[in-house]
Amino acid sequence: MTAPRDTQRLLQHAILACFVAAAALIVIAASLYPGGSMFDATSVGFVWSRNFICNLFQGIAYNGEPNPGRIWALIGIAFHSIGEGLFFLRMAQVIQHRHTQLVLRIVGIGNLAFNFMIATPYHDAMVVISSTLSLLGLFYITIFVLRSKLHLLKACCVLCMLLFYFTLFLYGVGDWTQLAVMQKVTLIVSTLLVLALTYFTRAENF
Repeated sequence: MTAPRDTQRLLQHAILACFVAAAALIVIAASLYPGGSMFDATSVGFVWSRNFICNLFQGIAYNGEPNPGRIWALIGIAFHSIGEGLFFLRMAQVIQHRHTQLVLRIVGIGNLAFNFMIATPYHDAMVVISSTLSLLGLFYITIFVLRSKLHLLKACCVLCMLLFYFTLFLYGVGDWTQLAVMQKVTLIVSTLLVLALTYFTRAENF
């Protein structure tokens, strides 16, 4: 059953607020990062084309100095996790298909539980779990968007899926140079898609 309009509007604003807060906090964390990357331990500051987001979660930066941006990065990933979780839970209300609703609820709760753990020592395992859940949820949503009349969102969903798969491919083959860039590209594109789906989909579309 579709949630009341006021609840839907509240969810939309909560999702937007979470992603805006996450982006702002990650930028603050990056500005405070002392320096160093897996490519060059002597580099200064956070280099967006060379460092990975996970570098911001480390207590000690690659250059050996304490990382004062860590706390901001941890709060940022927490907001991002909440935003993603709420997004999938909202889409479970919007898409009127029982099996899909169940899957999206599981994905939403899973993202709330696992996304934040990317910032823990279990990073690699959590990346796989979180990425798999997000791809599963996005795949289900894409199927229903492709059946709708939301033509622009169709292209956006397919593009985002392709970017996700390409980024995971780079991770699998260990192409860290391209992955450092594609990580940010995929994050930005997927965030924009989530916000577009949040504000431009309703139960009537499906």
